[in-house]
Amino acid sequence: MIRKLKSGEYRLYSRKKNPSTGKRRNLGTFSSREKAEQHERAVQYFKRH
Repeated sequence: MIRKLKSGEYRLYSRKKNPSTGKRRNLGTFSSREKAEQHERAVQYFKRH
């Protein structure tokens, strides 16, 4: 899940909420949405390999 920050950067969050905090885990902050989407694909790949 990608959200745009006020600073203009994009942050990748986990899809599920963290049960201990009730918030989504931050998986990295990126300068462009394209880079964030690219990293999201990499994360999904490593989850299954």
